[in-house]
Amino acid sequence: MSNGVSYPVFRTSDPAAALATGRRLLALGAREYAQVSVDVELCTVAEVLEVRRLLPDAWFRTESEEFWARHFDDAQAGLRCDWHAAELSEDPDDLLALLPLWASMVDQPVGSAEDAFTALVGARYGSIRWDQVIWPAVPEHGYDGRVEHDGVTLVFNCDDPGTDRQVGTHTVCVDVHKTGDSQSYADWLAEQIGQAVIGPPYD
Repeated sequence: MSNGVSYPVFRTSDPAAALATGRRLLALGAREYAQVSVDVELCTVAEVLEVRRLLPDAWFRTESEEFWARHFDDAQAGLRCDWHAAELSEDPDDLLALLPLWASMVDQPVGSAEDAFTALVGARYGSIRWDQVIWPAVPEHGYDGRVEHDGVTLVFNCDDPGTDRQVGTHTVCVDVHKTGDSQSYADWLAEQIGQAVIGPPYD
């Protein structure tokens, strides 16, 4: 069971403003071990080919229920369900059978992928997640600084992680270790950049 919780602290229609806010939050923590991961949903062949070109180091995975229904036995035997961009077929018929596909780059150096990813995400559902940040210890808010769940999540075209899609709405969440004072601490972090918790948490 996860002991992390995310609190939304900023919402905007401007993806660049969302990215800037996420980076301002990130700057509050120690980033010696921090990494960034990006993830985007692709629902058409054209989108897959575009992202394959723009993110040549991405990995693609299928979440097609029809694909898994057809290949369940093969999947049990170890059928691959993810492909590096260079391995992914360019044949539209092959790609159509895999939709929807997700493109991801995981555990990248901070600053290496965020700008390019924000520029390409458009109306697609996607996310940037900075993790292994160490938030400052603030004992009066019940927080002594941890690395397991500390971080920042930016979700594109969605109100909060895990909720219904909302094209044109981008949300920045602060991720903290779940304690009795988690919201108080999330509020404290948000206040350091002139923001506040603006909605219920997401586990």
